[in-house]
Amino acid sequence: MPRSDRVKLKEKIKRRAKAMDINMLGIAPVERWEQEPHQSPDFWPQNIWPWSRNVIVMGMQIFPSMIETTPSVVYSELYNTTNRLLDHAAYRIANFLNEEGYRAHFFPRDCYGDISALVKRPEAAFSQVLAGLYAGLGTVGMNHTLLTKKYGSRIRLVSVITDADLPADKMLKEDICLGCKICVKACPMQVFSPVKGQIIARMDKHKCALCHQQLKQEFHYPCGRCIAACPVGEDKGRYGKEAISKEGILHCRDFGAADAGQVIA
Repeated sequence: MPRSDRVKLKEKIKRRAKAMDINMLGIAPVERWEQEPHQSPDFWPQNIWPWSRNVIVMGMQIFPSMIETTPSVVYSELYNTTNRLLDHAAYRIANFLNEEGYRAHFFPRDCYGDISALVKRPEAAFSQVLAGLYAGLGTVGMNHTLLTKKYGSRIRLVSVITDADLPADKMLKEDICLGCKICVKACPMQVFSPVKGQIIARMDKHKCALCHQQLKQEFHYPCGRCIAACPVGEDKGRYGKEAISKEGILHCRDFGAADAGQVIA
């Protein structure tokens, strides 16, 4: 395909995504999974879908003034809403590419049936975080989430896998994570153990999944405290140091959950 046609197709995809309120979009050639491996080959898109050529990664922001109430039904509703919107947008992009004659489908943002499945095996068949890294949207932070310049780690992701020939986006060369350990301190389960000389901490994913399982039983899943606490992102500057008052946080936590009326530290 001539480069001009590749660019035009990418622009069509970006315009469609923007019309669906997608905040970020990047494209990663599947070769990047092999060139900079962070997982075994079993997880590489080209080994799962041999025809795949590119992964289109899309992100939607998480509002600081809502996630800072976590754990709460307020954040739970935001989480579920962005997930639905992302899957909807990804389906429509994949459908558009199908109509244009290409193979394409989307990989849902979480893709697990129940949190109990993560307790037994705390991993996913496809990593949206690594896809975002390879697509140039951000870098992986100490808390194992994708950090972006605009939204910090307050971003939800979804991917479209396709055989369409598209211009790739450049990966970021410098880590966005400050290594400040604020996310480590914010975790109520202390699942992160910083490693000297590297940004990404060791993580007890099983312990993290157990925390989320408990929160789900109380109707204010997920946790997200490490995400809310992250100081990186232009959105933090927009909302200020206090996106919501301390009294407002307690107020929002006080309604809608199984333990409503109790003060959650």
